[in-house]
Amino acid sequence: MSVRDYGLGLPPPPAPPGEIAAAAQLACLLEAHAPKPGNVSPGRDFADVGYNDFVASAAAIGAPFSRLADVALGTLVREAVEATAAWAPSNTNLGIVLLLAPLAKAALGTASPFGASVPGDLRSNLTGVIDASTVDDAREVYAAIRRANPGGLGRAANQDVAREPTLPLREVMRLAADRDGIAREYDTGFAATFDIGVPALRQARADGFGWDDAIVETFLTLLAAAPDTHIARRAGQDRATSVSRLAVTVLADGGVRTEAGRQSVARFDRSLRDDRHLANPGTTADLTAAAIFVLLLEGGWGRGSLRSSKT
Repeated sequence: MSVRDYGLGLPPPPAPPGEIAAAAQLACLLEAHAPKPGNVSPGRDFADVGYNDFVASAAAIGAPFSRLADVALGTLVREAVEATAAWAPSNTNLGIVLLLAPLAKAALGTASPFGASVPGDLRSNLTGVIDASTVDDAREVYAAIRRANPGGLGRAANQDVAREPTLPLREVMRLAADRDGIAREYDTGFAATFDIGVPALRQARADGFGWDDAIVETFLTLLAAAPDTHIARRAGQDRATSVSRLAVTVLADGGVRTEAGRQSVARFDRSLRDDRHLANPGTTADLTAAAIFVLLLEGGWGRGSLRSSKT
């Protein structure tokens, strides 16, 4: 759809916050439902959190995200995490919220995602959102992190989350970029999301795969590209690197595209599960959710060629 299609030579209308919020919720639901190795999905709960908790978390962020035009970035993150805490027993979506919040803010300046052309300025808008972040945004994000209380967080010599930040959000994220995949996205303009996750998801959907298979392939592609920092924090860098190499092998075996690959995916999943969930690739799952959100903002839910499913 071109600008002329809207009539009168006017630019396309901006994406309403309600549509963006719905896309954010749908991204969370799709990500949680896909049977990603080492993660919670239907019928594969952890001892302390289950699939229904992720469904409730997706519902919970709807109200905060529908107000995204009226609140600052950091406030959006904090309110979404606080809303989730009323429904989930433990941290289910801190990383996802940290990724989806700036993307949602960026989407405010793009064309309406449903039925419109691909919002090519989403990534440039995102850079502007992150560059404009403030110390107040950092303060609100720190409060959200403390509220979610993610496992394996550790301590930092500079701008530790246990204290009040003195730098803008972009700068404190840059300080953590070498040890945290979410922070790295803020520092790199969401490079993993846009350069790895979105192309993999778009290709899998264009090849006719249903959402579950396409999401699993995207997850494996992201995990093969970089060790998961959630695993690194909890089980060490060597384990994280080993898991990433296994993802490379699973993709080489065919992944979701062949029967041998599916068997390899199942073996990989079993190898990642233990009572303490130390090898849970949680950061990669969050990055996968961000890729889903971007594709939805491109109109990926309603586009005819993307409706087909093999599952």
